[in-house]
Amino acid sequence: MAIKSQLLLSLLVLALSITCNNASFVRRGKNHTQTMSTGKAYKVLITHPEVPQEGIDLLKENCELIQVQSLPTNRAELLQKIRGVDGVLWGGHEALNAEVLDAAGPQLKSISTMSAGIDYVDVPEVKKRKIPLGHTPTVLNTAVADLAVGLLIAAGRRFHEGRRKIETDNWENYHLNWMLGQDIRDSIVGFYGFGGIGQAIAKRLSGFDIDQVLYTTRRRVHKEIEQELNAKKVDFDTLLAQSDFVVIASPLTADTQGVFNTTAFNKMKETAVLVNIGRGKIVNQDDLYEALKSNKIFAAGLDVTDPEPLSAKDKLLSLDNVGELSNENNFRLLLAGEVFRAFAINIQSYLWSSLL
Repeated sequence: MAIKSQLLLSLLVLALSITCNNASFVRRGKNHTQTMSTGKAYKVLITHPEVPQEGIDLLKENCELIQVQSLPTNRAELLQKIRGVDGVLWGGHEALNAEVLDAAGPQLKSISTMSAGIDYVDVPEVKKRKIPLGHTPTVLNTAVADLAVGLLIAAGRRFHEGRRKIETDNWENYHLNWMLGQDIRDSIVGFYGFGGIGQAIAKRLSGFDIDQVLYTTRRRVHKEIEQELNAKKVDFDTLLAQSDFVVIASPLTADTQGVFNTTAFNKMKETAVLVNIGRGKIVNQDDLYEALKSNKIFAAGLDVTDPEPLSAKDKLLSLDNVGELSNENNFRLLLAGEVFRAFAINIQSYLWSSLL
């Protein structure tokens, strides 16, 4: 079972021509060509009621579509409708675990999610059952990278605090050193995780005349990428100690969960800005609150939190030096269509490959 780390764009034309109803394919041997028909209509479950039309259009003419209508998703409805399906388009972040797979049945051939991260999926269980699992990491790179740069600027230049000053009639511009922030120019930007999204952020930051990119990953990226982005691989402690801005762009794993804690914050500069566009649980939010409140670090810009969104009464939101968005800000109308189109293509590709 392979976890797809890239979209199956090379199969786009092929996938669009696939028919799920009485699906057929051509097997070519050395001396003969044989056309075979499955004589079967595939059933595909869509687990969210608001899937853009682009995704549905790729499937509806040739597949039998079943759709969960509840929002938020009703678990009982999902478990009832998933029985006997061949493919699943998983449109939310509900737990995809043994309970779901058992309810679906042994005929389940493929699952495709609409997210970059898959921490809500019981991957070992899916692997054990040899069910292909697809996700859509690269589609989000541009939107997330743009948002990350915005958070970097907003947190460093104290946008949120400035807005609060206006709202409370507490503007003190007669002080020359009032509301001074952290400039991106000539700064060192460290990346915890330096995959496609991290590299897209670094590419955008090159236009801000930053001094250096540092990154911490398990593997070194290609030398050509390091040269293009002026990037250097360092250990975690060096990243914390030297970075003016720290960007979390890592998936959530057992190794990354809670790694940004009091110990980590104590190693950062007091002028450092933390931006998290990875996963909320990578940061210990109680420790982050204390670090920000006591000015151990300068500010934080959060696109992801635990939970999402934060409660309006969450103590992090009481701080002036925290800017928080919802993870859904990664989506714009066109991008939502791209994501759903991509994961519809994934599901068709897997159903097609199961015929071979």
